[in-house]
Amino acid sequence: MDLKNIWKSNLQEAHELLDKCLNNEDFLGTVEGFSNELISCFKSGGNLLVCGNGGSHCDALHFSEELTGRYRKDRAPLGAIALGEASHTTCVSNDYGFEHIFSRQVEGLGRPNDVFVGITTSGNSQNVLNGVIAAKKVGMKSIALTGKTGGKIKELADLSIIVPSDVTDRIQEIHIKIIHTVIQSVERSLFPENYQ
Repeated sequence: MDLKNIWKSNLQEAHELLDKCLNNEDFLGTVEGFSNELISCFKSGGNLLVCGNGGSHCDALHFSEELTGRYRKDRAPLGAIALGEASHTTCVSNDYGFEHIFSRQVEGLGRPNDVFVGITTSGNSQNVLNGVIAAKKVGMKSIALTGKTGGKIKELADLSIIVPSDVTDRIQEIHIKIIHTVIQSVERSLFPENYQ
């Protein structure tokens, strides 16, 4: 087995997908819209509620900690929480079903100035879809990070960012790039002194 070729093949795939995103004006427009929604949210005193399953849950945790902690430089914390804390998840899964783990938290925590972000590579995770529906009931803006065809979530969310790939790990790699760039755009807008 030639491990170097595996590495080269994977990096080439990632490079080609990045190029595809970089040269797609519709894709770039939706990512810019994501940045603007989050900037408006924080300016109005709102919070980010973000969720996903498996690797996407890890991305949700990463997203929230970069905002409540720090990204590149010291600044005031921004309100963000990754939904799906273990005791809540097991409680709601047991009492209501796994498909309600995120919607119950959105109903309890969400407010009209907040933004909900659902991360699902297929666009069809029922618990994330239910989170979007709950966010709409609360009056929150909803944003989907997805891939493949966009799935059911692309019609439900206010803004859907669809990574143009059918490969789950490649989609997740672009999701984390989107998350980092959105965080940087928020920081540049709200804390411009850190980027002078």
